[in-house]
Order: sequence, then structure tokens, then C-alpha cells
Amino acid sequence: MDQTKEQDEDYGYNLFPDRKKSKYKKGSIGESLFTFNHKCQVMLQFAIETSPYAKLLLGAMKNSGCTVYKDRHFSCEDCDGTVSGGFDATTSQIVLCQNNIHQQAHMNRVVTHELIHAFDHCHAHVDWFNNFKHLACSEIRAANLSGDCSFTNELSRFNFGLKQHHQECVRGRALRSILAVRKVSKEEAEKVVDEVFDSCFNDHTPFGRIPHSKKDAKFAYRDFENRDRYFANL
Repeated sequence: MDQTKEQDEDYGYNLFPDRKKSKYKKGSIGESLFTFNHKCQVMLQFAIETSPYAKLLLGAMKNSGCTVYKDRHFSCEDCDGTVSGGFDATTSQIVLCQNNIHQQAHMNRVVTHELIHAFDHCHAHVDWFNNFKHLACSEIRAANLSGDCSFTNELSRFNFGLKQHHQECVRGRALRSILAVRKVSKEEAEKVVDEVFDSCFNDHTPFGRIPHSKKDAKFAYRDFENRDRYFANL
């Protein structure tokens, strides 16, 4: 990639300043005492071990030949005040914004959202930097399948609606994510989202359904775990 173009485009890296420079050396006493890193690590571990969304995605990635390792593929960092997490395709690493994630439920959603991007990176070979439609599709899938637009979360945001409310929530959150990491107009982003929306919204891989709640995610995870049982008994 042209280095000048990469610097001009930025690709949202300004939202994650620790990607380039860290105030504290990784694993140092300063990091433990003066940042949210320890709390972030504890919540991350809990999400990996207990969230049915995360467990399904981690299993699906392993099944696709892309095993995720906590110490290698997750990084708790201080970020811009507007974001909770991100997926760095250049390092295949999920960034968790330790200064902006303070509740376990929030951590679970961010981990799930970014794991969907990681799954797409592994499974669909997304061209994040050169194909705008690929980026839009993954953002639609992440908003749709991560629980970002669940009834409970929308209620907490005082967003109410009836007909196709879930679709509109997904569309809106995907659009905001794109505008946060790409220097494009709202009109251009809306055009690309509209072009790929139907096909990407209806792609529920690897859940097999839209997990509207934790209960739905548990059923999806159970189905994933039992996917080979029928053939094993033949």
C-alpha cells in the first residue's frame, strides 16, 4: 500500500493512539497501577469464558483454522473517548478500549462485535483497506449479530420503533462505524451500505440466526457444538 495514501487516509488509527505509542511499557508496574488495564483483562477473560456469543465465534474461528489466543490477539489500550474497540487488520488484533469499557455487559458486546470482524477477516478474506463494500458488509454483520441492536440495548438508549426497527438500528450503527474510520461523506457511506445491506444483513454465519438475546446466542452455540453429532452416528 502507498505509505503516503495510508497516512492521509489514516483508517481510524487516530482513535487508537496506543497503536503507535504506549505511555507505559507493556506489563510494567506503571501500567498496572495507573491504567484500567487489569480490570480490562479480567473482564475480557470473563467474556471469553462465559459469553455464548464469544464462545461460538472463538469456536468457529478455530474450526476455520484461525485459533484466537488471548495474549496475542487482544490488546487493552487507552483510546479516543468516542470508541469502545476496534479490529486492527494489519496485526489481526482486537483493541479493547480500557478507558471506555467499565461494565461487563459492555465488554461482552465489544468483544463479540470485534470477534465478528476477526471472523470475517479469517473466513471471508476481507479487503479492509481497498474494498469499501467489504468494510460495510462486515460492519453490518457486526451490528446485526453482536447484540448491539437488541431490544434491551435499544431501550437503554431510549430508541423505540416497531416496523423494521432492528434493521434501521443495524444500518445506523454500521454507518456510524464507517464514518468513524474512513474519510468519506455521509452520502457515500450510505450509498455503499445500501448496496450491500440485504445480502450482508441476511448472512448470519456462523450463528445460523440473528441472536436477538443471550438466550438465542446460547441456542446458536449449542447448535454449533452439536453440528457434527448427526454425521458421527452414521
